[in-house]
Amino acid sequence: MKRSRFIVHLLWIQGIYYALTATWPLVHIDSFMMATGPKQDIWLVKTVSVLILCMSLALLYGACYNTDYRLIRLIAASAALGLMVIDVWYYLQGVIKWVYLLDAFTELVLIACWCMHKIPRSQLFRNSSRY
Repeated sequence: MKRSRFIVHLLWIQGIYYALTATWPLVHIDSFMMATGPKQDIWLVKTVSVLILCMSLALLYGACYNTDYRLIRLIAASAALGLMVIDVWYYLQGVIKWVYLLDAFTELVLIACWCMHKIPRSQLFRNSSRY
């Protein structure tokens, strides 16, 4: 089934928009807070930003290729990786408690599962050409 050009363009627009807005607080939190107001939990702002970047990546992938099994895998693995990095980084900075390392370990297990998960042969060799 072919997708309309409108859908492809919408995926590009939303994917780029998400990427830009999610990158801003990661690159320069002070200007982000100047525009959006002060934040109590900066680590939470950055966690949300990483998750938005994961969604952006999935949307941009969807703009380039047929949405299939690989898209779900990409969303799941990238979200787990982002959360794991946030957990470890902010624990090492002394911002969050050691209990977040339990979540980091869980995320690592999820990443490993996604990496070992076999895509059905029918999905693996599915045509993923552009429209």
